[in-house]
Amino acid sequence: MLPRESNIEPLVSVIIPCFNHAYYLSAAVESVKKQSYNNVEIIVVDDGSSDDTAKVCSSIPGVRYYYQQNQGLSASRNNGIKLSKGAYLLFLDADDWLYPDAIRHNIHYLLSDNKIAFVSGGYVNVYENKNPSKEVTVEVLGDHYRHLLEYNYIGMVATVLYNRWVFEKYRFDSGLKACEDHDLYLKISRNHPVIHHTKIIAAYRRHDKNMSYNVPVMLSTALKVLKRQKSFLLSKEEKTEFRRSYHSLYNQLNSPKLSVSEEDIFIFKEDFINYNRYRLKKLSNKITSSPMIKSTILKATPPSVRRALQKSGVTKSYLPDVGKVSMGDFDRVTPFSKTFGFDRGGAIDRYYIENFLKKESGSVKGRALEIGDNAYTMLYGGSKISKSDILHVDESNKSATFIGDISDAPQIPDNTFDCMILTQTLHLIYDFKAALRTCHRILKPGGVLLLTVPGITPIDHDEWNSTWYWSFTDKVMRLLMHETFPAADVSVQTFGNVYAAGTFLYGMGLEEVSTEKLDHVDSHYPVIITVKAQKK
Repeated sequence: MLPRESNIEPLVSVIIPCFNHAYYLSAAVESVKKQSYNNVEIIVVDDGSSDDTAKVCSSIPGVRYYYQQNQGLSASRNNGIKLSKGAYLLFLDADDWLYPDAIRHNIHYLLSDNKIAFVSGGYVNVYENKNPSKEVTVEVLGDHYRHLLEYNYIGMVATVLYNRWVFEKYRFDSGLKACEDHDLYLKISRNHPVIHHTKIIAAYRRHDKNMSYNVPVMLSTALKVLKRQKSFLLSKEEKTEFRRSYHSLYNQLNSPKLSVSEEDIFIFKEDFINYNRYRLKKLSNKITSSPMIKSTILKATPPSVRRALQKSGVTKSYLPDVGKVSMGDFDRVTPFSKTFGFDRGGAIDRYYIENFLKKESGSVKGRALEIGDNAYTMLYGGSKISKSDILHVDESNKSATFIGDISDAPQIPDNTFDCMILTQTLHLIYDFKAALRTCHRILKPGGVLLLTVPGITPIDHDEWNSTWYWSFTDKVMRLLMHETFPAADVSVQTFGNVYAAGTFLYGMGLEEVSTEKLDHVDSHYPVIITVKAQKK
């Protein structure tokens, strides 16, 4: 049972290291300011940023700003510890954010027993170029040190609230290029009690600038951190777990095909290819002028490595002669995936949708309405959003602020929203013109509609199969917008080409395709049509 709080809440220090993440910083700070726990100090440690980090901090009241020459993440956190005054400490990376009850929930555990070194919880992965978000919760009820030998189940540093006395003995190791948090957890949990729960504490923004996507560095440093624990192992179970984890990391580091999640492959695709580059060089030495040898080796090569061989110039694409086209895996009448490639590394159309929203993120602000959920609103609007509304057709949806069909929604007042996000929805509405008229009616003058519709696409096999009515072209979208958004400032674009359309129809995932090829635009093969319309 958790203790009741006294009238005086102990001070909690939230330390935010920042290196060239000014774009995200204000959202991180605002998430701290919106905590239901009130006695909090915010310290931003600027690790030699060359962007607007200092300017962002100066514009936010109540933030203590400290600048240092670039020393790395561990040094930034350690300097934050020295600057802090709180009885409890939390480290929040500048591109992440806390949920409103994060500190209040965690501090209950530490107040119940001062011997507890830290408490950690669950988090949500928010993929900047991929949807949907994904909750990460792991139940660990005891024997935390042994579980941490197996892997870093904590996963995200912002879910951890520390007792200050921990840092009288321990610090983040500035000599480590990565995994410094895992190193600290192991040291602490070896000698002190810790607690873990599954309450969602924070959001972990995943993008291609995350340090965790430098695969060789992460794996080699994880091995180094684990090896440090060898002399501290006590039980047979700990020694067994150590050997299993060490061998697993070693094999991953030395394997030509890493064992990683589909989401992570999607984000660190380029690092994954670079990691295999020395193997590609070895393979290229084996590829001779003999077509038979070349064909035999390439057939035995994993698809990801074959793509990298082509990318690095070892092999080249070519136009086959008539009658000499090799169909290979495409010589089939069923797709590889019936879920748009989500089960193979992510849907190809999402690449275009989310690039479009990222580009237009400046319009995602004020009071915004999104259909189904507000994931895109919060991802691309962040601190610019004053109120986030959700329209859903299902009354059982507790997150929805409006219930109804967008094609007939008199309950939504006129001139209400600064922004509307309507992605991949219009084709599910029979009277789509009425839906667009509603969008125009409920937007404020100057408000922006960000809309995407499918062009060349598979049809859903499951939930939306019975209401999948339409596909569109850029020409019809221009006519529709002229009819339903009179005098508006409208921009219509297509994205896709024959490669994108073909791979999308076969159900290939983002991990399997070349984003360089996806970026080529051929309006004869539109996968996605985007519309930005600003109401006059």
